Amino acid sequence: MNRSSLRRRNMAILLALTAFSVEPGLPARAAEQTQPGPPTRVAIVAGKWHINGKVTYAGTRAEGLLMNVRMVNSTFEDRNKRDFDADANTERFIAKIPGYAASGVRAFTLNLQGGMPGYEGALNSAFEADGSLREEYLARVGRAIDACDRNGVAVILGCYYQRQSGVLKDEAAIRAGVVNAVNWVRRKRYANVVLEIANEYPHGGFKHRRLKSPAGEAELIRLAKRTWPELLVSTSGVGNGRLDDEVARASDFLLIHFNGTDVGQIPARIAALKKHAKPVVCNEDDKQGAEAARAAEACVANGASYGLMLSKLNQYVPFEFTGPKDDPVVYARLKQLTSIPQRPGTLD
Repeated sequence: MNRSSLRRRNMAILLALTAFSVEPGLPARAAEQTQPGPPTRVAIVAGKWHINGKVTYAGTRAEGLLMNVRMVNSTFEDRNKRDFDADANTERFIAKIPGYAASGVRAFTLNLQGGMPGYEGALNSAFEADGSLREEYLARVGRAIDACDRNGVAVILGCYYQRQSGVLKDEAAIRAGVVNAVNWVRRKRYANVVLEIANEYPHGGFKHRRLKSPAGEAELIRLAKRTWPELLVSTSGVGNGRLDDEVARASDFLLIHFNGTDVGQIPARIAALKKHAKPVVCNEDDKQGAEAARAAEACVANGASYGLMLSKLNQYVPFEFTGPKDDPVVYARLKQLTSIPQRPGTLD
């Protein structure tokens, strides 16, 4: 090797070493960034939602609330259709979680039996007939929960959905499923998870009496609480924004839906639940655009959390997750409601 070639080789080595050199102390900071942080913890303190020991949206109109989006089919599968890539679907949702969170979303509703995918006949259940849990399904749900955890977001984890409830053979299996789901959450140490026993328990499509009666739902809530007293548990009503007193008394927080409720009726529906002195959370409303924005505004103005459901986009095949672009109007309103107002003359 001649002298010129040797100089070029030495210069290449020097440049390579320089590329990997850093300021003193930087490697430690970089290492800290790659280490998982403490788990996201959700709690209710004096009637307000807290995440990681702090009230949500402090100093904003939505202080103490839990703005959320229904994403129950982000972990969807159909065992009758093997050509659907369930893992890829979940990963597409996970990739967009930071964008949703940046718009003020602090919870997603997931469900171990999903939701309506836009067609009938799907087989989509984390439960076997006896109430035991399927590890393949739980793996996807676990990845979604872990991703929410990393982004400071809670999960409202549902157990049962009416179109899939017939998978379970009897009411003993229903009870076993609740216990198994609670124990799975506890075993995984998911501090960002709260439990929803059933999606719209009064729905006539449920196959088991215990799932569609107020007394049965209240008993299942108490069963979940006995299994793990630290877990916050509720169950959701149908789209009229109402909840049976027996269910409300058993619940840690009140889950309602506003699909069939006009925006003008929302204040009265919320007011009727205030007697229970528990947080009111809408976790399903299928309004869109300006109407959904008004519904979110009405919920916040009356002290209730709002939950968006864009069924045709996020819940019907083909499932799409594009972050705030899902509905720019309503996501802009969510961000506005959950942000501290700018003072006149200040810069963004």
